[in-house]
Amino acid sequence: MMRLVRIVLAVFWPLLATQAAAQQCRDDAVFLQGDWGQARFTVEVVDNDADRSRGLMFRESLPRSSGMLFLYPTPRRVSFWMKNTLIPLDMLFIDDSGTVTRIHDRAQPGDLTAIAGGDAVLAVLEINGGLAEAMGITEGTVLRHPAFDPDRAAWPCGNENAD
Repeated sequence: MMRLVRIVLAVFWPLLATQAAAQQCRDDAVFLQGDWGQARFTVEVVDNDADRSRGLMFRESLPRSSGMLFLYPTPRRVSFWMKNTLIPLDMLFIDDSGTVTRIHDRAQPGDLTAIAGGDAVLAVLEINGGLAEAMGITEGTVLRHPAFDPDRAAWPCGNENAD
């Protein structure tokens, strides 16, 4: 019996270790979790006014599992527009606990209409338009990233084994 356990561990341990490593918090990745399941996106982080103003302008494509994470120093009212943006985007507005509070689906390229995110937004995740709906991502989904204070986060970093 012990031999069988050792064989099973030898076969499955590398897979489990790889999965755990993939879930560890990193600046260039966000993890989303909700009733719909889990997802990981590789992200570019923009955390200053100049980079936030430019965002994904002039980009002709965005890989399916990628996005841009806009971070603010404190929660605030935010709004976005699609000036000089060439691809449709979903915008996930996130509070200081890492919880998605609003989703704007399929923002239209070039549209100058303000897209309001709410009053207490700490971060915004932009992904390909229609992807949130296709994956089932909804309001109430939680996001894990090192930018969120572990004392406030709904799914904090440093708690990788609590999935």
